[in-house]
Amino acid sequence: MIDFDDLAGRARRYQASLDGRLVRPDDAAIAALQRLEQPFPEAPTAPAGILAELDEIGSPATMAATGGRYFGFVTGGVLPAALGADWLAAVWGQNAAMDVMSPIAARLEEIALRWIGEALHLPATGGALVTGATMANFTGLAAARETLLARQGWNVSSQGLFGAPPIPVVVGGEVHASMRKALSLLGLGKDRVIQVPVDGQGRMRPDAFPTLNQPAIVCLQAGNVNTGAFDPAVELIPLAKASNSWVHIDGAFGLWAAAAPARAHLMAGYDQADSWTTDAHKWLNAGYDCGIALLKDAAPLRDALDAPAAYLSHGSQRQPMHYTPESSRRARGVPVWAALKSLGKQGLADLVERCCRHAARFAEGLGQSGFEILNEVVLNQVMVSFGTSEQTKAVIAAIQEDGTCWCGSTQWQGHTAMRISVSSWATTGEDVARSLEAILRVARQTIDRGALRS
Repeated sequence: MIDFDDLAGRARRYQASLDGRLVRPDDAAIAALQRLEQPFPEAPTAPAGILAELDEIGSPATMAATGGRYFGFVTGGVLPAALGADWLAAVWGQNAAMDVMSPIAARLEEIALRWIGEALHLPATGGALVTGATMANFTGLAAARETLLARQGWNVSSQGLFGAPPIPVVVGGEVHASMRKALSLLGLGKDRVIQVPVDGQGRMRPDAFPTLNQPAIVCLQAGNVNTGAFDPAVELIPLAKASNSWVHIDGAFGLWAAAAPARAHLMAGYDQADSWTTDAHKWLNAGYDCGIALLKDAAPLRDALDAPAAYLSHGSQRQPMHYTPESSRRARGVPVWAALKSLGKQGLADLVERCCRHAARFAEGLGQSGFEILNEVVLNQVMVSFGTSEQTKAVIAAIQEDGTCWCGSTQWQGHTAMRISVSSWATTGEDVARSLEAILRVARQTIDRGALRS
């Protein structure tokens, strides 16, 4: 049996350490991972010893991504209610494939999807909870492929793609890699897309949108991963709908702007799309792993992903497995429901707006110190250059080594930049001030050392 008191104590100590430790693990902690390179045991090992080993070796080698000073990869932390609910779901050990396997998992997933659609002001009738944005995009695009081929008399689920009518796919020049991966998995081709030129913020240009002579899948982006910019849906979606095309929205984090009244204008026109994807493990801070696909009409999703079998009962209740690529799956709807319940509409709006204010403070402080901000800070993303490409790379490496905060690097339209992504519920004004001071201190020291060497 598990000693839950001991486990809870280890978890408490880990959380209490986050504010005082380096955001990145130090070299000694990484080196200690070598201790895990052991032969496969001949005999069983007691749970208490396994958990102690995990904590003593593993905890120091983690990134402090659930703390307030991790600004890498647009990832959120974990809200307390979501963390507790995930623990409980793990203890329950539920298979969320079907209602008969777990009534609570199926019901909470259905409620969570409805609440998400309501929070984002989207006319969704159904959807799915999957692993992340890649599978969420896969899920929405599978419904699009099913629909557009069915209109041409082709049943892709039974006939496959060999000999199927081609489907044009339109994406922006700054399409995210997860979208390309999903298109590849669906047999639509990650490289055989019509790529629309973008502006200086990565937004698809309506004046460059192609003339479509047949229905296509048109993929727009709500929240560019570098700039936070939104494709102009008000102009683009009517152009797509003129050819009876399916409009799919990749909104891994940007879709949550709809929940904050001060940012909702960025989502103008997006409710006219056919499918939307986002992540709960990003701005909702529901923990890993959870991608979300929402559909205006959920029927094509079931047509695309249903896999009936004689031993699987089909009751009147919604069966999650009919709407997802997976069958057996963890009960990820439990922490998502808990995150939404704990925040409510007001808390969700405040979370989004608070992160945006923090991002603006970073941009203000860096800009006033003479460093170049490369994007219009409309959401939670900040890109900063510290001079030449070599200087910027050196500063980023030094900031990561310093460990006060963690920010990643990116390439943006010919520039090397540091990207600051503020997505965690745990980030406070003090975290921003502390991180900003460290960034400026390290940047000046690094640039001064470089100048002395030259």
